[in-house]
Amino acid sequence: MDIRVGHGYDVHIMAANRKLILGGCEINSPFGLYGHSDADVLTHAIMDAMLGACALGDIGAHFPDTDDAWKGADSIELLKKVKEIIGKEGYRVSNIDSTVVAQVPKLAPFIYSMRRNLAEALGIDVDRVSVKATTEEKLGFTGKCDGMAAHAVCLVVRDEK
Repeated sequence: MDIRVGHGYDVHIMAANRKLILGGCEINSPFGLYGHSDADVLTHAIMDAMLGACALGDIGAHFPDTDDAWKGADSIELLKKVKEIIGKEGYRVSNIDSTVVAQVPKLAPFIYSMRRNLAEALGIDVDRVSVKATTEEKLGFTGKCDGMAAHAVCLVVRDEK
C-alpha cells in the first residue's frame, strides 16, 4: 500500500458584502472572505493537502483565479473535482485533520456540519474528518480580524495492484 501525507495552507482577507463559507457551511457573519471563488479557506487548505500528498500541484494550478470558469465557484464542488483528480492516480483520502485560524466568529456550533459536508464530498465517513478552530489571541492578521487562515493535513492511500 502506498501511503502519503500532504499539508495544505490557505489565507483569505476579510471583506464586507461577502458570504462567509467554511467547510461548505454558510455562517452568519457581518463579513465574508474575499476570493475568486467562494473563498472557503478551510476547503481550499484541504484541497491543497490532497493535491500535495499526490504531488499534483496546488489548487491554483487546477483552478486558476485568471479563469472566469472558477469565478464564484462552490469550493465543495471543487473538492469533489480534486477527489476525481487524485482518484485518476489511484489515490483515495483516508483522513483529514484541519484547523481554521480566526478570531471571530465562534465556529464551534458549525464544526460538525463542516465535517459532514467535507466527508460527503470526499465519500468518507465523518469520523475520518477533523475540523478544529482556534484564535491567535488577537495577535497577527487573524487576531486583528484582517483575514482567516486554515491548515490541513491529509493522508491518502493507493492500494497495490
